[in-house]
Amino acid sequence: MYQINRNLLVASKAAVDAGKAIMKIYSDEFEVNFKEDKSPLTLADKRANAVIMSHLQELDIPIISEENRQIEYKVRNKWNTCWVVDPLDGTKEFIKRNGEFTVNIALVKEGKPTLGVIYVPVEKTLYIADNERSFALKMKLDEHNIDEEIIETRAFKIVAEDRDQKLIRVVGSRSHMSQETLDFIDTLKKEYQQVEIVSKGSSLKFCLVAEGLADVYPRFAPTMEWDTAAGQAICNAVGVNVISKATDKPLAYNKENLLNPWFIVG
Repeated sequence: MYQINRNLLVASKAAVDAGKAIMKIYSDEFEVNFKEDKSPLTLADKRANAVIMSHLQELDIPIISEENRQIEYKVRNKWNTCWVVDPLDGTKEFIKRNGEFTVNIALVKEGKPTLGVIYVPVEKTLYIADNERSFALKMKLDEHNIDEEIIETRAFKIVAEDRDQKLIRVVGSRSHMSQETLDFIDTLKKEYQQVEIVSKGSSLKFCLVAEGLADVYPRFAPTMEWDTAAGQAICNAVGVNVISKATDKPLAYNKENLLNPWFIVG
């Protein structure tokens, strides 16, 4: 029914296998360390990264990952195509054990995410998107396992829905709600009869907008390219834009500075 190319299938398997590795640690006691920027790091991040690298390296496409971010731009700027990977997005949610963490993998071509995979290990829910073929799919798995047959039998297409013009649902970060975001919400209250706040962690915020469960996701706080690439691919596949506040254009990838500008999804 859907033509799943090799890159998307391998990325899907990588994400699901990484999720399986994460859950083995999630169900036990684990130690939390901190990076130089004070962000948390667990064994789950490292194990998931190793699993993903083992899958993606067979495709001979360079990789930008949160856990191997040191590659210099003079090397990266020669890449027309690359993977952008976050092996565990939402480490704070993982530590809180609230289940709102994901594995993110995107294929970027000429600065644009063309394939996206987001896996939610606790729920065994997989989102995949192919922008060149204009589809985004969601499926619920029985086990941490994925293949073409499972995609064929379990996946359903994500379609953006028309929304209520009187109500706007704003999705915000579970752990990173900034004052600028609160100010943005206040401006919406002047335009809509009702403003509803939906809190969610990790790249699940992109999924909510793509599925029509929220209308807009303003992000006026720091994110890195690996936080957003997969989510942008899924949103773009259903016609939802991810627009930089700095350029008024879609977020771009494999930039010299891997830090994203502020952006709005919707």
